[in-house]
Amino acid sequence: MDRPDPALRTGLTMTAGALATAWLRGLGSREPTARWRLFVFPHAGAGASAYRLAPYLPDTVEVCTVQLPGRENRFAEPALTSMDDAVTALAPLIADHTDLPYAFFGHSMGSLIAFETARGLRALGTRLPDRLFLSGMRAPGLPDRDPRHTLPDDELLATSEFDGVDPELQELLLPLLRADLTLCETYTHRAEAPLPCPLTVLAGSDDDSVDRTELADWGEHTSADFELHLFPDAPHLYVRGAERQLAETIMRTFPEQG
Repeated sequence: MDRPDPALRTGLTMTAGALATAWLRGLGSREPTARWRLFVFPHAGAGASAYRLAPYLPDTVEVCTVQLPGRENRFAEPALTSMDDAVTALAPLIADHTDLPYAFFGHSMGSLIAFETARGLRALGTRLPDRLFLSGMRAPGLPDRDPRHTLPDDELLATSEFDGVDPELQELLLPLLRADLTLCETYTHRAEAPLPCPLTVLAGSDDDSVDRTELADWGEHTSADFELHLFPDAPHLYVRGAERQLAETIMRTFPEQG
């Protein structure tokens, strides 16, 4: 993996505890009761607060949501535009918190980051996730249907991510979304042995950004079990408002791994 950019190297001057807390929201929140840990990787343009899975999961599951730079309480930091930089930062942090059985959940961009972080953890020789829940994203190595990170501002503002968003807020969020799209759309999949982690691939049945074949191709990236689950009558961002159903789907499999 490439070395982190200057912004990341500056961040690494923080204490280990402060760095982990900055990147992993919710870490330690259920310390007395946690038996498993779920790391959540949000979609492009989203911060940690966009995902509210913890209220729908038992106290035995500690939810740690990845907070990438450039959003919410990290708004002043430059957003990442490189998958290698994201993995270089995240893999060692998560490796320090694999004392409990754990899983990854990622949606859209988060699926790619979760997958590559798992491969980064394998390279570090540390404990791997017991399962990856990967949502709303075609399998690695398949081409992007309609790259958007180079669109003019007005065309990018017209995309669905900004539906219902206040115009002033749109202007603030535009550079973040462009950075996240750059991270996804300049990502190059490198061939490696399949992960030994089971995969559960999820999507809304009405998601027009990915089809069943593109989802099923994730099966090539695991040497373990593979499951595909579609949420009926659900769009790409089904996660918003479907936290209970998503938590139930995760829990049907996750506890068995612990």
